[in-house]
Amino acid sequence: MSERHEARVVPAAAAHRVRWRNGHGWTRELVCSPGPASTVAPSAADDPTASWAWRISIAQIDRDAPFSTFPGIDRELVLLRGDGLDLQLDGRRVALSPPDGRHRFAGECDVAARVPAGGVEVFNLMWRRDVFDAQLGHRALAGSLDACADPATTWVLHLLSGQARFRADTGLPPLAPGDTAVLAGTRGVRRYTIEGDGGLIAIRLRTRAPAAPDRTGRRADASPRAGHGPPVRS
Repeated sequence: MSERHEARVVPAAAAHRVRWRNGHGWTRELVCSPGPASTVAPSAADDPTASWAWRISIAQIDRDAPFSTFPGIDRELVLLRGDGLDLQLDGRRVALSPPDGRHRFAGECDVAARVPAGGVEVFNLMWRRDVFDAQLGHRALAGSLDACADPATTWVLHLLSGQARFRADTGLPPLAPGDTAVLAGTRGVRRYTIEGDGGLIAIRLRTRAPAAPDRTGRRADASPRAGHGPPVRS
C-alpha cells in the first residue's frame, strides 16, 4: 500500500443515517472501520457490531430514550450542541454540560438519556476494547497539529468548525466542517501535519497487545470500564 492510500478524508456528505440498534433513535454514521479478519467474532453474522473494530457517529437526540447495549464495546460521548444531557447510567446520574461535556462508559451499561427542550447533538466514539485502546481530545486548532501514525496507531480527526488543510506531501484534500480524516501508518511511522483554525475532535486508536490469561482463564483486561478517558496530547 502506498503512503497516499494510508490516509483518507471522509466528507460530511458521505455520512449515512442509521437507526439505533434498539430502534429508539437515529445516528449519522461517519466512519465504521472493519476489524482485522483475525479479530472478527464468530457471531458477526448475527450481530453487525461484531464485524467492526471502531466506529464514529453523530446522533441527534430529540426525546428521552434508552441507549442500545453493546457488549464488548467501550464508548465515549461528547456533547456538541444543546443545553446539556443527563444520562442515567446503571442507576446513577451523569451530566454532560455544555459546551463540550463528555463521558466514557462500557457498552454493557444500562443507559437512558434525558433530553432538554430543543434536543441535543452528540458525537459518539465506539471501539472494541479487546482490539484497541482509545484516547479522545476535543480541542481548538490554532496553527498546526502533528499526528504520528504507525502500524499499531491510527488517528481520526473530525473537524467541528473552521477550516483545516494538510501539507501537500500527504495528497489529502482540505477539511471542511463535518469532514473526517483517518490517518494510518501501515508501512511504518508516518507524520501528518494539519494546519488551520477552528475546533476539532482528535482520536488516537492504538492496537492492544494480547493480554495473558489469569488463573481463571480470563484475560486480565476483560472487564468493562467506565469514566472519563484521558485527553489526547499533541
